[in-house]
Amino acid sequence: MLVLSGGTGTPKLLNGLRKVMPEEDITVIVNTAEDLWVSGNLVTPDIDTVLYLFSDMVDPDKWWGVKGDTFRTYELMKSLGHRERMMLGDLDRATHIMRTEYLREGHTLTDALRKLSASMGIRARVLPMSDDPVSTMIVTPRGKMHFQDFWIASRGEPEVLDVFQEGMEQASISPAVAEALENGDDVLIGPSNPITSIGPIIGLPGMADILRKKNVVAVSPIIGNEPVSGPAGKLMRAKGLPVSSLGVAAYYRDFLDVMVIDQRDPVDDAMFADIGCRVVRTDTLMKTREVSMELSRQLIHLFKA
Repeated sequence: MLVLSGGTGTPKLLNGLRKVMPEEDITVIVNTAEDLWVSGNLVTPDIDTVLYLFSDMVDPDKWWGVKGDTFRTYELMKSLGHRERMMLGDLDRATHIMRTEYLREGHTLTDALRKLSASMGIRARVLPMSDDPVSTMIVTPRGKMHFQDFWIASRGEPEVLDVFQEGMEQASISPAVAEALENGDDVLIGPSNPITSIGPIIGLPGMADILRKKNVVAVSPIIGNEPVSGPAGKLMRAKGLPVSSLGVAAYYRDFLDVMVIDQRDPVDDAMFADIGCRVVRTDTLMKTREVSMELSRQLIHLFKA
């Protein structure tokens, strides 16, 4: 199964999916538009969450970073007058150093992740959406800023006027992703932020055309008029979309076949008719691994139906 993923929401689904199907049958295509350089090393937040999940290292309380990590390096650097753009854990930092070393040796990001995955004992394929640099920029009254500066340094507080990806026109789908898409017909879009997590993946030149030929099922990250987590609501409004499962479906309408929404969502199923997709209701909140596993079973059944 091919899964499009960001760093929140979808990893919880992957946590169930890996328990109900062989990990080696899972290929995760991950957003890289939130990557940035910190203290000389490339940090790939969404990718790292997926890597830590499959290697059983992810912090189960935060759903990012390494469980039991410490921040002594970050704190010492801060005391010496160097404030990093992101708060990196000591164990987490080792991943960034190794990845950056591979890049400096001339390897692509795909190759670097392949090496890291092997070292971590990961059986699933974790692929960056592109080997080319793409950056999600948030336009605010203060000016434009990188998504991480908006979400971390500014705590997501500024008004959002627009969202766009720098470098998208020059970027291409990575060869490994292109091969995976050529060999697979079923694509699952996880419940990640549609604008900044999934948006960059589907925005790559040629990606929408490929997805139109696939069986595409998406899980909504919105229940009612609120995202389960993160700034998706503010970002969807900036792109002129209603903050609802209907808005998510509209964003994916060019290639979406089935929209999976939460059983508690008050949206009227009939409203999806104009989008042209089928609607399935179930428990998408995933408060436990058991719920994630049951959702995963239902999603697998949808592709077989």
